[in-house]
Amino acid sequence: MSRRFVRLTSFEARSLLLIAGVTLGVAGSAYAQSTAAPAKPAATDTEITAAFTKADKNADGKLSKDEATTLPALAAKFDSADTDKDGTINATEFSRAMKM
Repeated sequence: MSRRFVRLTSFEARSLLLIAGVTLGVAGSAYAQSTAAPAKPAATDTEITAAFTKADKNADGKLSKDEATTLPALAAKFDSADTDKDGTINATEFSRAMKM
């Protein structure tokens, strides 16, 4: 039985390397897309209190709808955050809404 060595031409070798490179690139990008983004750390109570105090322009301890517009995330869910349905958001309701 005789062995015959097959020699690759430079075109074939480059083609093989190109295919291998493309395959690794596609696999790498698929892996990168499948990894989840790191979770955003939850706001601390101190940060929540500071945000409430800053938004409470008239310092009455409640946020009206007008005051809530300075915080777009709160303005979007104002009605659901106002759990006692008095038309304002107190510090407890604000804290609960920001932790959701």
